[in-house]
Amino acid sequence: MSMLTYIVTSVREFITLGGPVVAILLMMSVLSLSLVIYKIGQFAMLGVGRRHSLEMALKFIDNGDQKDAETAISKSRSHLKPLIATALHEAPNTADKPLLSERLAASSEHHMNRLEQGFRPLDTIAQTAPLLGLFGTVLGMIEAFRSLQDAGTSVDPSLLAGGIWVALMTTAVGLAVAMPTSLLLTWLESRVVSERVFTDKALTMLLCPATLPENTIPKNRHATA
Repeated sequence: MSMLTYIVTSVREFITLGGPVVAILLMMSVLSLSLVIYKIGQFAMLGVGRRHSLEMALKFIDNGDQKDAETAISKSRSHLKPLIATALHEAPNTADKPLLSERLAASSEHHMNRLEQGFRPLDTIAQTAPLLGLFGTVLGMIEAFRSLQDAGTSVDPSLLAGGIWVALMTTAVGLAVAMPTSLLLTWLESRVVSERVFTDKALTMLLCPATLPENTIPKNRHATA
């Protein structure tokens, strides 16, 4: 309990020293951290990046072995499993490939949009935090020079120095919030891009296989003369 009291007191003193701009930046940092933790948990639950079984299924499809492909897909823990399974079962038996392609593409985009939820607030925080910190610095510098003017001829250098470092603190806090947020957002976006590239590749391979599955290869009923 004493540790909690110490933390609360320290945060309160920090906010009092930095003013409302620092308070807003601290709230933005809490929101950013919460969103990142949520996205990491969501990615783990959806199996983002777990594509080994699906990659194996695509190799089997290229070799014309649909049964092994179905077995590999059934072992997958990826959120793309239903989409890939649908493409695997419907592609060989669908005459209207363009319509199926559009339907699968729409379903793929739905999956990607689900993964990208929360990215816009993170991007807003990464872009706004430095500007907000700079705004706080400008306000602090104005206050410091106003105090210097009010002091008249009896200028105390420590007064000016103290006002300047307090003003610059908001810029430091803004950068401290923006930089980790930007790095984490870039990492999350790279994972979604990787999922989108794999999905496009998988759907293309299933709709335009290099080798037809064994059970879909037409057999000649009449021997050539």
